[in-house]
Amino acid sequence: MDLTEQINQLEADLQELGSLLEKAERKRVQELLKQEQKKVEKEIAVKRQQKEQQARREADPAAASKATYTVKITNYAWDQSDKFVKIYLTLKDVHKIPSENVEVNFTERSFSVLVKDLDGKNHQMTVLNLLYPIDEKDSYKKIKTDMVLIMCKKQATKKWECLTQVDKRSKDTKPDVDENADPSEGLMSMLKKIYSEGDDEMKRTINKAWSESQEKKTRGGDMMDF
Repeated sequence: MDLTEQINQLEADLQELGSLLEKAERKRVQELLKQEQKKVEKEIAVKRQQKEQQARREADPAAASKATYTVKITNYAWDQSDKFVKIYLTLKDVHKIPSENVEVNFTERSFSVLVKDLDGKNHQMTVLNLLYPIDEKDSYKKIKTDMVLIMCKKQATKKWECLTQVDKRSKDTKPDVDENADPSEGLMSMLKKIYSEGDDEMKRTINKAWSESQEKKTRGGDMMDF
């Protein structure tokens, strides 16, 4: 039943309620009929507003579907179980928009999210180069209160150390830092390396700098022992 037919049916109900109210004699019955009249009048007003919005969309579908702009989703976290990697996207009021406005696409090594027309904006996120392959057919989304949950089905039950391969490379190449180490030892090691690999001019420069530094401290210290 389209909106026009729904409005016609509600108007017929309203007319019949008016007829019944004219015939009613008992006050309680009259009050009940008046309450129902108000309820139907509100329904008619809502349906008429929906009909107007529908007419505007049909007249200019491009303007109706176009959001103001697209923003990147940055507020998220991830977790995992034996079978799934779970990505939690925080988006206020996302549960109030139609579920078809939340599009999620999966490949074996990536996923992308597009949330359309939420608070006048599109919200977008793409994650490439996942750490391990996922089963795209068994991966899916869940819409919760103020949140979209992305469920990536693991192909293997191994534990993920990071979400992406890029994260893992960054983690692997990050130098180990000994918080208790003497900072001067690192500087000394660097100078020794430069000295051993440098030419004669470089060695003279380092020796001169070291000598001048030591003279200020001890007034006559020896050159650096390389």
